[in-house]
Amino acid sequence: MNKTAFRGLFLLILAGACLLRFPGLSLRPMHHDEANQAVKFGMLLEKGEYQYDKKDHHGPALYYLTLPLARALSKSTLASLDEATLRLVPAIFGLGIILLLLLFAQGMSRPAVLAAGLFAALSPAFSYYSRFYIQETLFVFFVLGLLGTLGRYLFRPSAGWAAAAGFFAGMAFATKETSVIIFATSAGALVLAGLIRKKDSGTPIASLKIHRGHVFLALGVAVFTAVLFFSSFFKNPKGILDSLLAFQAYFGKSGEPGFHAHPFSYYLGLLTLSKSGGLVWSEALVLALAVCGIFASLKNRNPFPLFISGYALFTAAIFSAIPYKTPWNLLPFHLGFVILAGIGTAFIFQSLRKNFKKALAGLLLAGGIFHLGWQSYRANFRYFADPRNPYVYAQTSTDYPKLIRRVEEIAALHPDGRRLLVKVVCDAYETWPLPWSLRRYERVGYWQDWRAAGAFDGVPLIIASLDQADRIQPLVQDKYQSEYYGLRPDVLLAVFVRQDLWDRFLKRE
Repeated sequence: MNKTAFRGLFLLILAGACLLRFPGLSLRPMHHDEANQAVKFGMLLEKGEYQYDKKDHHGPALYYLTLPLARALSKSTLASLDEATLRLVPAIFGLGIILLLLLFAQGMSRPAVLAAGLFAALSPAFSYYSRFYIQETLFVFFVLGLLGTLGRYLFRPSAGWAAAAGFFAGMAFATKETSVIIFATSAGALVLAGLIRKKDSGTPIASLKIHRGHVFLALGVAVFTAVLFFSSFFKNPKGILDSLLAFQAYFGKSGEPGFHAHPFSYYLGLLTLSKSGGLVWSEALVLALAVCGIFASLKNRNPFPLFISGYALFTAAIFSAIPYKTPWNLLPFHLGFVILAGIGTAFIFQSLRKNFKKALAGLLLAGGIFHLGWQSYRANFRYFADPRNPYVYAQTSTDYPKLIRRVEEIAALHPDGRRLLVKVVCDAYETWPLPWSLRRYERVGYWQDWRAAGAFDGVPLIIASLDQADRIQPLVQDKYQSEYYGLRPDVLLAVFVRQDLWDRFLKRE
């Protein structure tokens, strides 16, 4: 394949990826994790201040990388932000994941790079979480950058590639604490590739000879990059130590997963086949081609595919062994499978000698690719909040925006407008995403227990979780009209509207 054809096809893949990532970014109600990140970012946007929280929120990279885009779009306060602005950040990095595959052009054939780019563009998992304002897509971008620069270093050891690998490693650490797993599996994969290649010769590299100076350079760049972010650009030196102390909390969370406990087979089962309510989802095509890619790597003994094979298998095994699981945590190892699927696709077509066999394989592959694209469309634009979508996880219900609209309607009737008093009495888990949704209201109070919230008599609006609503109802009696809205599957919120405001609302209707 010549360069012109490669570039043209790669641009078409990018265009297809854009169609799945950028339109309708505000369609899906804000997930509680997204809302949490959004409010945290709003503090940085408004006050220019950020302090790393070792107990939650992951690393600071997401917030600081959102800042230039928000300012470019003239957003200066939390109230001015919207879902589309925030989700534009992971969408851009999701597109960047495909662009970074160009780093692999020296270790993979052009058809393999194109196939890997196509699978990354159409994968329902990758496209869905590229529209999610959490750390995962940015994390995968930096992990891919690390893998790509390490791969380049295998072929041509240089200070430049070592420094680039250090930068991506530092950014990965500044994004998510699970980066330590990536560092371990990448190192293990390098050793594995070196052992397999030990007796081989006559290829771009005969062994994995690494210069000591380059190692120190990479480590120095990685540490400096991480320190820069965790210290809030040297404004909060304590954040550096907290970034290490945080592992105590995360190890504890992994050992006591609670609601997030899932079996070893959870991730591979989700990717292989998921059926619910008449809907079927599968990325088995990618997994099957990835197996072919691993076979091709072992057969040809090429160093870079061997490295990716080791990385994908080691990372999948470790993430699957950790009891604490959420579906977006499959992305770091699924990334390896996507790359291997590209290698496997190229290997299959190279192995087929007769044209009719190639044509048949092409038809089967085209059908599988169409199916991936159709699933991505359904995941992002039809079933974006439907529990039957396997990538939907504790997602805010489509009923929830009706609650917020009701608040807007009542506020429009109140003389104080958005300055009306709203009391929210919810358990911690049921509070979010209310702080995001009510960000434009000036007098909103949050309590986890009805006794701490003070008097309710005369309060225009009260929002409560069901257990708290049962305690509040006898206090307000017939002075309030109550309604119920879905927050998440099997979770309801009660809304109490003062009777005079409710009567005015009915008259307006």
